[in-house]
Amino acid sequence: MFSIFAVLLLTSSVVACSSQDWRNTSREPAGLSLSPTVTSEAVIEAYAADAFGWRGWFAVHSWLAVKPADASEYTVYEVVGWRVDSGQPALRIYQTATPDRYWYGARPEKLLTVTGSQAAQLIPQIAAAADEYPWANEYEAVPGPNSNTFPAWIALRFPELGLQLPFSAIGSGYADNDPRLPY
Repeated sequence: MFSIFAVLLLTSSVVACSSQDWRNTSREPAGLSLSPTVTSEAVIEAYAADAFGWRGWFAVHSWLAVKPADASEYTVYEVVGWRVDSGQPALRIYQTATPDRYWYGARPEKLLTVTGSQAAQLIPQIAAAADEYPWANEYEAVPGPNSNTFPAWIALRFPELGLQLPFSAIGSGYADNDPRLPY
């Protein structure tokens, strides 16, 4: 039996969550990434943050960032569903000095950092793999492919990376649908 307190709590949570306007949410850097102006070695990082709005109660959005040795910026790989609606690829690849930005108000968590020679060896392989990503132009929140499918797909292709996504990375299991992956 629900208590009046539980009903009020649930109602206030729904209202608070749904009243957020994505245009006004924070996209500031969280201060988690290795600074490209300080770190000259190659870097691979993975992040996850609560998904926007009510989805954040149970799901995260994840992305990868890579920086070759001596590079002044990271290359970020992330899948964004609303891009497909406007005729753009779901897989977005862009350059930035701050790959650890808040995901529309949600502070990211760093899932992985790989540096040095291992990162230097994997970065060109990740870039080449991104060109082969089978769902680059597709997005489906459930069961996928979605924002968590790309990092999971990279993790399956490169187990030496050691990337493990959280349980809340809904859609990560969709990466298993690529018959070209070695198991």
